Amino acid sequence: ITKDNTFASDSDRVGSDVSEAFALAGAGRPGPTLVDLPKDITNGETDHEPDDPKVPDTYQVQERADPEIVAAAAERIENANRPAMLLGGGVIKGEASEACREFAIEHEIPVITTMPGIGAFPEDHELSLEMAGMHGTGYANMAITHCDTLIGIGTRFDDRLTGGIETFAPDAELIHVDIDPAEISKNIHADYPLVGDAETVVEQLSEAVDSSPEATKWRAQCQQWKSDYSMAYDAPEDEPVQPEFVVEALDEATSDRAIVTTGVGQHQMWACQYWTYTEPRTWVSSHGLGTMGYGLPSAIGARIAADDDQEVVCIDGDGSFLMTLQGLSVAVRENLDITVAVLNNEYIGMVRQWQDAFFDGRHSASDYHWMPEFDKLAEAFGASGFRIDDYDDVAETIDAAIAYDGPSVIDVHIDPDANVYPMVPSGGDNGQFALAEDQL
Repeated sequence: ITKDNTFASDSDRVGSDVSEAFALAGAGRPGPTLVDLPKDITNGETDHEPDDPKVPDTYQVQERADPEIVAAAAERIENANRPAMLLGGGVIKGEASEACREFAIEHEIPVITTMPGIGAFPEDHELSLEMAGMHGTGYANMAITHCDTLIGIGTRFDDRLTGGIETFAPDAELIHVDIDPAEISKNIHADYPLVGDAETVVEQLSEAVDSSPEATKWRAQCQQWKSDYSMAYDAPEDEPVQPEFVVEALDEATSDRAIVTTGVGQHQMWACQYWTYTEPRTWVSSHGLGTMGYGLPSAIGARIAADDDQEVVCIDGDGSFLMTLQGLSVAVRENLDITVAVLNNEYIGMVRQWQDAFFDGRHSASDYHWMPEFDKLAEAFGASGFRIDDYDDVAETIDAAIAYDGPSVIDVHIDPDANVYPMVPSGGDNGQFALAEDQL
């Protein structure tokens, strides 16, 4: 499960082992490295200085894609009638967001992101179709289903994105850009395999594409889908608070550069869908790892790494928050200015939603009607606690929590029956997404 691992066996070499591990972690496709440090080695004495971080000579990374395949891919883009760009997490890790934005805007190509790719392209731009996949927007999934040319950059095409492989982008020729050759054609066949650094390869494509595709009707169709399958929702004042409303209120109360972290579950999807992301590295989640409890610890890490003027907001679920809320002690100790909004429905919500949809409503280990009062629990840790029970509380409470100089927790009591839609059943056809339970 590591990109590289080393057993340190020499006190003279141990510093260099660590330096090399740091270099390898960030080289090529970033990934975790491990240095096993035995006690006798770390207790040893040495007068050796560690080497500067560098990868070993045996480690090779291909930066530029094959020029002939680049030329062929460029020709395909020029002749496309229904092109789309799909930006994955590799775009952000490879610092390729700006290059991708410039390419998409210059050639007026609609842009879709994966969940790890959120923020790679501004979601308030008219070309943005936002996130695709199991809980992606209807218009993003329609664009993937009907495009004739798909430019996938820095994505591994995992099953939460593709649904059933046989129905994924059935009419499209795939241009796949990835620095890791193992990802090319692993899940979806690449007609134009472009192995290389995302930013470098996009620049190669930009130089090779002489004319933009004629896709006026296609762009109009994408806009029509945005209208037909809008992410609107009902929020009657006499009913429980809807989670979408809370996410939008948090977004409105913070700057475009605010960093959002999440746990895993319904709250994670609402945070994807109803926050408008315009900058890379403002979305922090565990994605395919599905790590409940990730929200608060990652908010602590984000706060330490972020600029002082960036707000850090953790949108968490009650189940996820219960797993790691002891991290509040660290946040209080270090006086970290983070805001945690717990969307509290007294359920493991995504499990409950699946049990209702696919298992005749048989709830097993998903009802959490014994939840603690998270606002009081926060105060017990020394943080500031807030509570939201109705719509009148939302704006004022959020403003107060964000203004508090230190860790704050908002216990947001939301509609316990709220579900996440659109939804594509596991292994389903992305073009046949459900907008309600009776469509599953």
